[in-house]
Amino acid sequence: MEIANKHTDYQSLLKQIGNRYEQGRANIAAYVNTEIVNTYWQIGQYIVEFEQGGSTKAAYGKGLLENLSKDLSLAYGKGFSLSNIKRMRQFYTVFPKGATVPHQLGWSIIVELLKIDDPLERSFYEKQTIIENWSVRELVRQKSSSLFLRLAASKDKAGILQLAQQGQIIEKPDDLIREPYVLEFLKIPEPYHLSETDLETRLIDHLQAFLLELGKGFAFIGRQYRITLGNRNHYVDLVFYHRILKCFVLIDLKKEEAGYEAVGQMNMYLGYFEKEENTAGDNPPIGIVLAKEKDDLLVQYAMHNISSQLFVSKYQLYLPNRDELQALIEKQLHNDNQA
Repeated sequence: MEIANKHTDYQSLLKQIGNRYEQGRANIAAYVNTEIVNTYWQIGQYIVEFEQGGSTKAAYGKGLLENLSKDLSLAYGKGFSLSNIKRMRQFYTVFPKGATVPHQLGWSIIVELLKIDDPLERSFYEKQTIIENWSVRELVRQKSSSLFLRLAASKDKAGILQLAQQGQIIEKPDDLIREPYVLEFLKIPEPYHLSETDLETRLIDHLQAFLLELGKGFAFIGRQYRITLGNRNHYVDLVFYHRILKCFVLIDLKKEEAGYEAVGQMNMYLGYFEKEENTAGDNPPIGIVLAKEKDDLLVQYAMHNISSQLFVSKYQLYLPNRDELQALIEKQLHNDNQA
């Protein structure tokens, strides 16, 4: 047996069997998930069609769903709570064509999507969940941080509709930028007195959550990345590489307002990385000055004739006001309709 364990061919056999077993287990899980989703959709269909049956509907009235929950729970146990029955019915009404339900979505994800009333917003989170392969927890976090509304706030009607129908497609540098970046996961109460170093440390300690906020494609390279110019050392707070855009992304943190000095410094970093760090196949780097506050007019003048790869954006330590963002989007859609 010891000889067999050490034999290369035997080890190859072990690996081959193990890989196939893992693949089979994953396929079974995916199949079971698909069957559950299809079953719940069809149950919703049965309920809606029964409700539309005229006289039989009147006999049960508003008590239909309660009766179904009670009788199905007695017969089959868990899975038929009143809330779940209601979701199954809603599932069919929201997705009346079963073939349009993405097979990648599990029931728990679908339940979170059904909680969203606005069709545009729901469509965005559906597409983005697939694009970024979000877990239920990640989807809940992005909903609570109003990601769709934040991304839509800077777009016109056509852009908002495209965002809802396709999700956030990363094709150019400004597709990466969010305004503001929400860092509520740091759990820092305001007012606070953190240094930029403290803020950077907390972001690294919560790197997984920060990467979720940054979006798809970011790979962490390092913090306090040293560059040397004229015998002087300079340090970029955070350096990432973006796998889709194939470029470095540099982030400089400012605990207060972003001034013109921060813009000039970041522009220097971008020049250095393009000349000294880029290798064959790399695109020009992107720089983000991430500050608590920014003066839009000052930033506009500070960035005059400076690289279009440089951005100044705000961060906030609490969840955004959803009602304000929603009103802004509705106003934009209304104004475009009037135009």
